[in-house]
Amino acid sequence: MSDSNAFFMPSEWSEHKCCWMAWPPEQRRDIYPNLEPMRRQYANVASTIAEFEPVMLLATTETVDDARRYCSRQVEVIEQALDDAWLRDIGPTFVLDKTKQLSGVDWQFNCWGDPHSAHQLDATIASVINESAGANNLPASIFLEGGAIHSDGDGLLLTTENVVLNPNRNPGLTRLDAEGLFRDYLGAEKVVWLDHALEYDDTDGHVDNLACFSAQGVVLALSESDPEDPNYARLRRNIRTLSNTTTTAGDSLNIIEIRQPARQEYRGERLPLSYINFYIANGGVILPEFNDPMDQAAVEAVAAAFPDRAIVQLPAIEITKGGGCIHCITQQQPKALPRISGATAYY
Repeated sequence: MSDSNAFFMPSEWSEHKCCWMAWPPEQRRDIYPNLEPMRRQYANVASTIAEFEPVMLLATTETVDDARRYCSRQVEVIEQALDDAWLRDIGPTFVLDKTKQLSGVDWQFNCWGDPHSAHQLDATIASVINESAGANNLPASIFLEGGAIHSDGDGLLLTTENVVLNPNRNPGLTRLDAEGLFRDYLGAEKVVWLDHALEYDDTDGHVDNLACFSAQGVVLALSESDPEDPNYARLRRNIRTLSNTTTTAGDSLNIIEIRQPARQEYRGERLPLSYINFYIANGGVILPEFNDPMDQAAVEAVAAAFPDRAIVQLPAIEITKGGGCIHCITQQQPKALPRISGATAYY
């Protein structure tokens, strides 16, 4: 791209037009033996977000009726072929240009670094949503998922080396290469490289489990106080990195630590539980609940970070058994100005 300032990735607390989600398809039942309770929690998330903003839920032909049964009538269910339902990762990363018109970055997708998995349909979803949203489709040259990046809306971007520079996605890609792409596609003036994933995180280390902004200069970061916990050292390293980071205006970050819940296992592996993996809606925050003593402390910390929004905590263990959480199954579409010409279906 010739103009490095052509696009910018809005903050997640900016006003949304709607939220995009997808319904777990029937063919994933062999991967998710807990498919029915997982669907109930997906539906709970969709129906709750729909109380704050419109929700567009993609569902396969054989599960459209099922999705409508589970979800409230406020959720709009749209028939669409899918392989899976992690919309944050398979959908577009929406950006705006200088005129506040909408585009969507269409990252290459190879199933979280496993190109042999059958996810060919999911690799097309970003362009499908962009067309439906009336957004200009921006094909990107690197393999990436939406959960791997997070912006403060003012040029500061969080990401992780474990994902972006992983040879299973982008062999030979350097930090400098990636920063150039993030500048062109997302308007990133400064990239903060975090480099440690949670234990047993199937994504290799998506940043939406580790840290996120709640306002300009304010970042929420997952932490652990027990030095014996395998996540302790890696989370401390990330917090040290953030403490040495400044905004694009040169101000230090205010870091709010949120302690992770206690270890829980499923099928012999630790679940990647994180309170950072929440969704910011218009007027609300949808926060995961893990049936853990730290649940209430997480509510209080997030409420302090978002004093003008309602905090709704929802059970999310069944979603996390699939490898992600509330942020992973959602993708916000920012409010934009209508295009002079072209599709305007969901503007």
